[in-house]
Amino acid sequence: MIVDDSTIVRMVIERYLKLTKLEIVAQASNGIQAIELFKVHKPDIVTLDITMPEMDGLAALGEMLKIKPDAKIIMISALTSKTTVVKAVNAGAVSYLIKPLLAHKLTDTLKKILGE
Repeated sequence: MIVDDSTIVRMVIERYLKLTKLEIVAQASNGIQAIELFKVHKPDIVTLDITMPEMDGLAALGEMLKIKPDAKIIMISALTSKTTVVKAVNAGAVSYLIKPLLAHKLTDTLKKILGE
């Protein structure tokens, strides 16, 4: 599942995920929509932006992990402060990637998550 308020970023992440042959079950442009789709699809892996309208990614992360505690959430954000990274990891994110996103960073992270 891909969650980002930017259509262009979602398209880029989708392209990168297709390199891994993972199925993309849903895409959302804000945290509220993401939670609703997460409840329906219960994806194993989510890429999640932090700065979004209606509900930010950190709040969405917490809600997703309440629904499915073993979900692997990868935060992808332009926010680079140590405080934000630590908050995300402490909240349960398995990784934190910085935008602009490089394909190999995401695919390497996914390989680690998948144990490849």
